[in-house]
Amino acid sequence: NLDPEFTFSMALKALVGGFAGAKLLFWICQFKEILSDPWFILYTLSDGFVVFGGILGGVFTAWSVCRRAGKDFPAYLDLALPSAAVGQGFGRLGCFLAGCCYGKETSHFPYVIFHSSAFAPNGVKLIPTQLIFSLCDFVNAAVLIFFANKSPKAGKVSALYLINYSIGRFILEFLRGDPERGFMGPFSTSQFLAVFT
Repeated sequence: NLDPEFTFSMALKALVGGFAGAKLLFWICQFKEILSDPWFILYTLSDGFVVFGGILGGVFTAWSVCRRAGKDFPAYLDLALPSAAVGQGFGRLGCFLAGCCYGKETSHFPYVIFHSSAFAPNGVKLIPTQLIFSLCDFVNAAVLIFFANKSPKAGKVSALYLINYSIGRFILEFLRGDPERGFMGPFSTSQFLAVFT
C-alpha cells in the first residue's frame, strides 16, 4: 500500500544521495592526499567511492524526502534496502573485475591471482574479499526478503539490514589488503562506522 510514484522518485533521489555520500566519505578518507594536492578532488571525480558513505547518504536522502512529503520513512526504507543489498552484491562483482578492494596475501584456499590489475598486486595469491563481500550481500538480500514476509512491522527490515551489513563489513575488513581505506586508530573507517550502525 505504498505510493509507487513516490517510491520511484524517492529511490532516484536516494541513489543520487548515495553516490554523493560514497564520494564524500572517500574524500574524507583521503584527506591527507587532498591537503597535499587539492586537485586530487578533480582527479578522482569518476573513481573512488566508499560503500558505507553510499549507504548513509542514501538513507539520509530517503529520510529527508519522506519527511518533506509526510511519508512513513521506515516503511519505504524497508522496501528499498533488500534491493540495495542486491545492488551491493553486483557492485562487489564490479570490484572483483576491476581488482580494487582486494584481500591480503594468502597461501590458503580460496585465493585469486590477478594478472593485469591496475589496483591489486599482480601474480600474488590474494583472499578474494570482493567475492566474499558479494556473496554476503546476496545472502543479506535473501534474508531481508524472507524476514519482510514474516514481520510486517515497519523498520525491522531496515534494522536487520544495518545489523547484518555492519557485522559482515566489520569482520571482512580484517581480510582486506588494499591500503587506501582510511583508518581511525586500529580500525578502518568502515569498521568504525559499522560499530555505530
